[in-house]
Amino acid sequence: MTDTYTPPKVWTWDSESGGKFASINRPIAGPTQDKDLPRGEHPFQLYSLATPNGVKVTVMFEELLAAGHTGAEYDAYLANISEGDQFGSGFVDVNPNSKIPALMDVSGDKEVRVFESGAILLHLAEKFDAFLGPKENRAEMISWLFWQMGSAPYLGGGFGHFYAYAPEKWEYPINRFAMETKRQLDVLNRQLADNKFIAGDDYTIADIAIWSWYGQLVLGRLYSAAEFLDVESYEHVQRWAKAIDARPAVTRGRMVNRAWGEPNEQLRERHAAEDFETRTQDKLEPEEG
Repeated sequence: MTDTYTPPKVWTWDSESGGKFASINRPIAGPTQDKDLPRGEHPFQLYSLATPNGVKVTVMFEELLAAGHTGAEYDAYLANISEGDQFGSGFVDVNPNSKIPALMDVSGDKEVRVFESGAILLHLAEKFDAFLGPKENRAEMISWLFWQMGSAPYLGGGFGHFYAYAPEKWEYPINRFAMETKRQLDVLNRQLADNKFIAGDDYTIADIAIWSWYGQLVLGRLYSAAEFLDVESYEHVQRWAKAIDARPAVTRGRMVNRAWGEPNEQLRERHAAEDFETRTQDKLEPEEG
């Protein structure tokens, strides 16, 4: 970094800051367009994208269904954040923070909106009494769930942004957030040295939340940074990440609302279990034009 930035007395937004997601970042909230959300027939309506935060929720739904909770059937609609879908009036009604994922629980007499991925996981886990672990260990599990919610912004908005998406690669922020990311990986590695899963012997929503970010990071799926961060050195995180990655429900959950990568791994909308066999992008007619 060669130039020193002197902050103005009062900051004003007069131009995009650059980088991959500059066009969707702004200092105000609320909708920018009138756009209703589609509705399907199932008890849960999800509007999301297969980023790590989105994957948390689709993995949870697929795990619930695999465990026999038929009431967890869901419709998943693609919310393309690069095209500003999160700023439509219908989406903002579900999540006033204009971030994915956004969920409508229409299973009861009163419709309930749920936003923030950790809140959605906890809502579903409590609703179906599943993936919470033993009650005597609940505080530990919830602590790790909230650890993820507080820590991942340093990985994503911090390291991921400056390493992979910023318009220029600046040494200071990359070094600062790489250091923090590696510290967090060491926290996990130490915890997993003595535990099968994050909070003990039971697979819980804490594992789902943390795996979606840190598991995929050490498996080489985030920011093309595996070598830079020496992720292979975190042996216990690697063992845990590979074990969760091998779960069929996790494989399916990673596919839902995915709009990039291999066509056979993209299920942009999900409305039934059969969609994984019939509606991935490699099985659809090419779009005209």
